[in-house]
Amino acid sequence: MTSGSIPLIIDTDTAQDDCVALLIGLLDPVADLRAITMVAGNVGFERQVLNAYLTLNVAGRLGEVPLHLGCRRPMTREWVSAENVHGDGAGGLSMNVEGLEPSEQHGVDALIELTAANPGEITIVCIGPLTNIAMAAVKDPRFVTNVKQLFIMGGSNNARGNITAAAEYNFYVDPEAAKTVFEAGFDITVIPWAPLTLRDAVFSRERLAEIAAIDTPLAAFFSRVVGTTVEFDESVGIPGSTHPDSLTAAVLLHPELVTASARYAVDIETSSDLTRGYAAMSWGVHGLEANATVIDAIDAPGFSSYLEELVSKVSVPNRPFDA
Repeated sequence: MTSGSIPLIIDTDTAQDDCVALLIGLLDPVADLRAITMVAGNVGFERQVLNAYLTLNVAGRLGEVPLHLGCRRPMTREWVSAENVHGDGAGGLSMNVEGLEPSEQHGVDALIELTAANPGEITIVCIGPLTNIAMAAVKDPRFVTNVKQLFIMGGSNNARGNITAAAEYNFYVDPEAAKTVFEAGFDITVIPWAPLTLRDAVFSRERLAEIAAIDTPLAAFFSRVVGTTVEFDESVGIPGSTHPDSLTAAVLLHPELVTASARYAVDIETSSDLTRGYAAMSWGVHGLEANATVIDAIDAPGFSSYLEELVSKVSVPNRPFDA
């Protein structure tokens, strides 16, 4: 596989592991990251923008990848924060952003335009609520066929949620958007929160300490942003930090990490307050037509080693960080 051979856009609500997913798009030699689009999700919108700049900075790529601001609220509902989990999403890091301006083009329009210019070539890594993706599909029906694939971090495969007993956060925040996307006809791969992330993409404190000992700016950044959620995760019974977003980017670029997957019929609950955002994943025995591939298992040690190798790279940040 040649350098930059996989064109992609990352649609993100940048906090914690979203930052690591961006690092994958920025630094993996097979990734050709065409743009970053921002969607309302984990933390305040302007903080998400800052976190994206922080990540571009530590990778030494400020000014190289366009950042497009997308939808600042869900399609029909009020925004729901995850700041109780993420804090500011970057462990208090900051930097001087003077002179840095996002693109004037709206994120939804950028998604439509970039994929129309390269039909069937660009995959979108969707690691926040699906508002931008749904709005692009509504605005321009050709968007669905112009996109090569969607790699979606969201939902749980007949397992527990992480914001309610039933729902994973990204689908809960904008269930109408998620339902729209799964009904639109995209080629979809789903990386679910549970059981996949909770079994195969949790880094213990011991593993985090090993990565923190690596003497690179990237490892220090990783430790700072990932460390923001460890205490919360442990308080709800998860033995370390979770990495569903970086896993989503990694399995696109390195499908050899996938050890089991299957076709499912996926639908999203929008009507019930009790199960809002629940992803019903039917495994082929209910007479429903499959509309997505769901990752069931990955090479967990291989993924952990991949992230360690990534943050072991030596980068030169464009600007100094403020602690």
